[in-house]
Amino acid sequence: MTGPPRQVIFGPLHDGGRVEVVARRIGRAIGLGLITDGEQLPSESVLAESLRVSTVTLREALSALRDQGLLETRRGRGGGSFVRTPGEPSATRMRALLGELCPHELREIGDHQAAVSGAAAKLAAERAGPEQCTVLGKLVSHLAMASTIGERRRADARFHVGIAAAAQSHRLTRDEITLQGEIGELLWLPVCGDNPDLGSAVEQHSGILTAIENGDGELARARAEAHVGQGIRRLIELRRRLT
Repeated sequence: MTGPPRQVIFGPLHDGGRVEVVARRIGRAIGLGLITDGEQLPSESVLAESLRVSTVTLREALSALRDQGLLETRRGRGGGSFVRTPGEPSATRMRALLGELCPHELREIGDHQAAVSGAAAKLAAERAGPEQCTVLGKLVSHLAMASTIGERRRADARFHVGIAAAAQSHRLTRDEITLQGEIGELLWLPVCGDNPDLGSAVEQHSGILTAIENGDGELARARAEAHVGQGIRRLIELRRRLT
């Protein structure tokens, strides 16, 4: 993605320049599909400067991402660090992650995400132009055509981050990326025999986009909040089944 998402991903870190913080920022963007498979990262000097970290710190972070299988290094002319899209998520790992979150924590995350996504949708309805709406429409289509859990998760995340970008707010974009990194993967995994409804998600995304295209900020907000709420309620119910 271009514009605000990329500026957020490669912008200055506000929570310290530790190796794990740098690795989490870039790794999260790769996991959400905001940096695509095969894409070359900026050079180490350029990336370190944009993140405002030392080159040594950046190199250690990139090394950690290579160990995770999210980057590969190519030597020689035209070489550098290239993105590798992660494989399909493990249901066992996701079940374990869900088990680490109590219903109250899930509700808190949901409240935060509803506030962010709702505000972004309202502002997008007020500020987005035809070009940005076209981009959002393509993202809805990407979700409809996604055939694997990983593809659906990434398409879903890109749509929500795209709305924040259309709202022309770096803060909302940063918050949406963080929230998608926290909870987005769980929303799409079949857990305890419960499978997410792709058709319903596509319909809800389309409804949010229609409200944005029509400039109806309050309806866009309401639909975005309802969409987030449905996903969180499902996770809370699944979490209770694990106990």
